Amino acid sequence: MIEELLPHGVAASEAFADDEAEPVHPGEAHVVVRSVPSRRREFVTARRCAREALISIGVAPGPILPGPQREPVWPEGVIGSITHCAGYRGAAVARQGALESLGIDAEPHAPLPDGILEAVTSASERRHLAGLAARNPEICWDRALFSAKESVYKAWFPLARRMLGFDEAELSFEAGAFTARLLVPGTRVDGRPALTVFRGRFLVKDGLVLTAVAVTI
Repeated sequence: MIEELLPHGVAASEAFADDEAEPVHPGEAHVVVRSVPSRRREFVTARRCAREALISIGVAPGPILPGPQREPVWPEGVIGSITHCAGYRGAAVARQGALESLGIDAEPHAPLPDGILEAVTSASERRHLAGLAARNPEICWDRALFSAKESVYKAWFPLARRMLGFDEAELSFEAGAFTARLLVPGTRVDGRPALTVFRGRFLVKDGLVLTAVAVTI
């Protein structure tokens, strides 16, 4: 499903269940040695999806270790993103070139728990969501916004190498798409022009909300 949201040149792989007998990659075993079984299984499946996607773009699969902020560290010359939620694990990768960064996220298509919406949105975003809900009540817009901001953060971090709070980008939806405008300086670590806007796509299907952001040069 996630490939429906991604541009040409991006390879994706996804799974909807874990194989309880699937072993941890030897090079990643130390990452989940203290994890509970459910966390270990989702990690194993999501990393397997990532390696399948790497093979699709001609990159030899190997361990995909977490960086300082738990972000996946990709092989040289590769960009990518990993996500997992109840009933879904997925990964998307591409060779660096026309694309600079990727972010994907999956969430269950259900309302956010009480109190979360207020913590991750501005008043204007909540008004925007209320208008969307009045027109299209079948979509859990609060969950879609949460997922979209997660995808924005995943695309942002490799370029800026710093955290981005939920209150540091203002998000709006259009038909099947969204725009996130930064409310803080989008200074990049490579010295290129600052980031100001991220654009992405979203999909509600089979009980899931999927979002994706691809940053082009």
